[in-house]
Amino acid sequence: MKQPKFGKVPEGARLALVQKSPNYKDDKFRNRTPRPTITPGFSMTKVAYSAIFGKDERTDPTEALPSVKTDLKALPIDSNLVVWFGHSSMYMQFGGKRYLIDPVFSGSASPLPNSVKAFKGTDVYTVADMPEIDFLLISHDHYDHLDYKTIVALQPKVKQVICGLGVGSHFEYWGYKPGQLIEKDWYETVQLDEQTIMHILPTHHSSGRSLKQSRTLWVSFLIEGHGMKVFYSGDGGYDSIYKEIGEQFGPIDFVMMECGQYNPAWQSVHKLPEEVKQATIDVKAKRMMPVHHSKFKLARHPWDEPLKLMTEYAKDAPYTLATPKIGEVVYMNQPDQTFEQWWLTVK
Repeated sequence: MKQPKFGKVPEGARLALVQKSPNYKDDKFRNRTPRPTITPGFSMTKVAYSAIFGKDERTDPTEALPSVKTDLKALPIDSNLVVWFGHSSMYMQFGGKRYLIDPVFSGSASPLPNSVKAFKGTDVYTVADMPEIDFLLISHDHYDHLDYKTIVALQPKVKQVICGLGVGSHFEYWGYKPGQLIEKDWYETVQLDEQTIMHILPTHHSSGRSLKQSRTLWVSFLIEGHGMKVFYSGDGGYDSIYKEIGEQFGPIDFVMMECGQYNPAWQSVHKLPEEVKQATIDVKAKRMMPVHHSKFKLARHPWDEPLKLMTEYAKDAPYTLATPKIGEVVYMNQPDQTFEQWWLTVK
């Protein structure tokens, strides 16, 4: 547990700042609405046993997933776009700035050797493929969103990191300079430039990379400026925050919504597919790109079920759907852009 990949919880002045948060109580951050992580009627023991010994069909694709190798460094900086790398890792350009969101390029979403490996064909991008990054956004410190090897390799390319309170402790431990780190609480803002502001917003989830849980804050991000609004949900169960976001900021032009790695046993912290649709409607999204799927097996549903259900649900929804291949460019200003149902060709 003393290996660098496990990170470090806040201490000293950073811990003092964390302790001042109204969302921190009894040595841990708390969700706005208290509810158990494991759904009543399920037990942690049975969930763990099922995850280890249970057998399911098609949780992993048997073939390599298709991808597109886009030259990110050659993309015109004045284009508002997103490139998805599988799971929740994304490169984004917005308002002339470059963003990287929850990048995981190590091929694994676990600190344990030879576990939670990336699906075939999904690890086609590396840190070397990334241009200089203006803002690295980290929604929370779970291993499938904050990857030690990736973060260490990215340090020379990153101007600033924006994350929840306490998460900067990992970054500083891994060699980032204090001046690179912006740590915020829920409902705080960051002025990115004269025309662009970022709102740090809640989500119902948790955090932790070791036995000490929820010592750092989990967040979602909403960016507005240049005539557009963009929202990334981070991880989290369905909650009233989505209606509140819709009422305060909607309509939202482009939404990246968590979808995948769900189970009725942990519905509190990961939305079920029908809740993903409702959350997307709640925030008054014009266009939605589902993320948190198609790279790692972290739940027992068929690997392509999130995409199949999101496609079906979008048929009568007030938003349009963007379902790119890994590496395919999604243009935020082109709502009529279409995508093939690539998952139908993969077993």
